Amino acid sequence: MWTKEELDRYHRQMILPQVGPEGQARLREASVAVVGAGGLGVPVLQYLVAAGVGRVGIVEMDRVELSNLHRQVLYATEDVGKPKALAAKERLQALNPLVRIDAYPVRLTSENALEILKDYQVLVDASDNFPTRYLVNDAAVLLNKPLVFGAIYQFDGQVAVFHHPTEEGTMGPCYRCLFPKPPPPGSVPSCAEAGVFGVLPGVVGALMGAEVLKVLLGLGKPLAGHLLLYDALEASFRKLKVRRNPTCPVCGDNPTQRELIDYEAFCGL
Repeated sequence: MWTKEELDRYHRQMILPQVGPEGQARLREASVAVVGAGGLGVPVLQYLVAAGVGRVGIVEMDRVELSNLHRQVLYATEDVGKPKALAAKERLQALNPLVRIDAYPVRLTSENALEILKDYQVLVDASDNFPTRYLVNDAAVLLNKPLVFGAIYQFDGQVAVFHHPTEEGTMGPCYRCLFPKPPPPGSVPSCAEAGVFGVLPGVVGALMGAEVLKVLLGLGKPLAGHLLLYDALEASFRKLKVRRNPTCPVCGDNPTQRELIDYEAFCGL
């Protein structure tokens, strides 16, 4: 049964023939964990909560900084200094009080990742560092959950859906199939070092949110087996085919890594 508040809140979405009351009910029963509540995580979280995803987890250890506000538009100046996970929960709960929001103001590690992520249906990697990216990928494969991935650098963005069936019906690649090894330490500057176009994470994060909703609703063609590239300066998109690596140590035919590892050491940090 639907309350009047739900019918009013989700009306524009529910009148889509591809969604309808059945699809909205699927969203209400769904759960998504978002790792990272920064530039990418903010738009993902806002759209998932607004769409009525029933349970949303926020995993983020950082605090809000003044330098975040030009792109992390969920937060306000008064939030500076607060734990992002808690500030995000407060503002998202105000956006939609019907959604259950779980805040984890902790660093995701090999020791806690499986326990935190195991109860969520879809995982989202909105992190900004390589140890976390490999950690979340491996956890997704070990837990057998789809992973929506995004990354940004200056004016460029990437989006993909990993460990999810492709159009052909075969299991798609994981992050390690595309990037078997992390780059050497210091070879890729962080956003703090290289800068980032303020609106870029909004565009890429919205695309990530769309992929999450497509996976949850079974709509369209999720980016499984593809990497979407966005160039903000050229206003252009490219979609590259990515294949699963049968020798991948995590998702391959004969995986050799069956548990989480020390990702700081793996990334040479």
